[in-house]
Amino acid sequence: MKLRFKVSLITAAALFIGSAVSGAAVIYQSAYYNREKTVESYEQQTTAAARVVGKELEYELMAHFTDATLASYYDYVLQKYAPAHYILVEGGEVVCNRTSYELADPTDIRWSERSVIQKSEDRYLLLVGRAVPAAGAKEYTLIGIQDITPVYEDIYRQSLLCAGICAGVSLLAALLAFAAVRRSLAPLRELQRAARDISGGSLERRADVRTRDEIGMLAVSFNEMAERIEEQVETLSRESERRRQMLGSLTHELKTPMTSIMGYADSLLHVKLREEQKERALRHIHEECGRLSRLGSKLMCLLGMYDNDSICMEEVSVAELLNSVARAEEAHLREKGMTLRCFCEMGTRRMDRDLFESLLINLIDNGIKASPDGGVIALTAAGEQITVQDWGCGIPAQEISKVTEAFYMVDKARNRREGGSGLGLALCEKIVQLHGAELKIESAVGEGTTVRIVFYKTFTV
Repeated sequence: MKLRFKVSLITAAALFIGSAVSGAAVIYQSAYYNREKTVESYEQQTTAAARVVGKELEYELMAHFTDATLASYYDYVLQKYAPAHYILVEGGEVVCNRTSYELADPTDIRWSERSVIQKSEDRYLLLVGRAVPAAGAKEYTLIGIQDITPVYEDIYRQSLLCAGICAGVSLLAALLAFAAVRRSLAPLRELQRAARDISGGSLERRADVRTRDEIGMLAVSFNEMAERIEEQVETLSRESERRRQMLGSLTHELKTPMTSIMGYADSLLHVKLREEQKERALRHIHEECGRLSRLGSKLMCLLGMYDNDSICMEEVSVAELLNSVARAEEAHLREKGMTLRCFCEMGTRRMDRDLFESLLINLIDNGIKASPDGGVIALTAAGEQITVQDWGCGIPAQEISKVTEAFYMVDKARNRREGGSGLGLALCEKIVQLHGAELKIESAVGEGTTVRIVFYKTFTV
């Protein structure tokens, strides 16, 4: 059963019960009042009749009456003063009965100044007994009998009327409650439709509810939730697309060296080569395998930056770090006849040594690739920043904002020739962010590039 039907039925039932109880109370009070007024009125009437009859029952007047004459006289008196409704009792015997009823026990003590309501078949009878104040030795009682069935019939009619009114009011209330509940629940139906549409993929869907009640507040929260869901889905979509592009680029990057390796390997297996040709082929296979290894390692590092569990932050001497980087790059610098100039005025800093060493090596490698043979690379640590500077080919201004994107390369041919993958600066960006710093790149074509690692806050774990 739907909610609006439940609320309507509950409302109708509550109103019916309330109306029935109220109506029953009103009917009871009305019936009680009418019955009491009827009894009071007939008691007054019987009392007055008893006084009038008593004046006619003088002992001296009736002393010499025969029984027949006395019976006729009693009938005359009741007919004259109390017609059709009274019974005269003398000494416990009925001496005159002008009603159509018979007393079962004329001596019943209830007939002395009391009123009794009795049900006879389908009739209600009011019996009122009053002592007759007559002179003489005889004691008379006047008993009035009044049919008050109409009073009870009126009560029955009022009960039926009340029941009908209660039923009508309840039905009307149920219809009004149904309409009101239906209108009140319309915003909930709109929320239901909006939720169904969103679950079906219409993420831009919003609930059009403009009420200012609790349902309106719920709709506002629902729309805010929908907006956040849409934003999260868009973020996940962008991340999924970035990963797809990354995997696509990786596949492309792996294809060329793998093709070269397979070609040289096939030549070694199936072609008779001179010794210098074999050595050249093996050397090339070795170089391509190294490039594949570096490419895979960088990809794994880049993807692993989202998990900080492996990060080990500690106080590191920046001077020792720079010396370690210089030693690691010594062979690479020697190959191109280049010089690394180190300058350090920074003490210790909290960092992950391995990650930061990899960061600086990456930046120096990029400087070496961009510089001519015999050039200079400057590595400086002072104040709140570490700087890597070269005087190589530089980066076009429109490309600077893109160089930290995964697999993006300014000069694809040169980078591919020198073993580049486009992952280096993207990895550097992640490492810098993890250390609460910012990577700033300044470059001019033909003049060189300066990469600054600027520390803004202390990294805590």
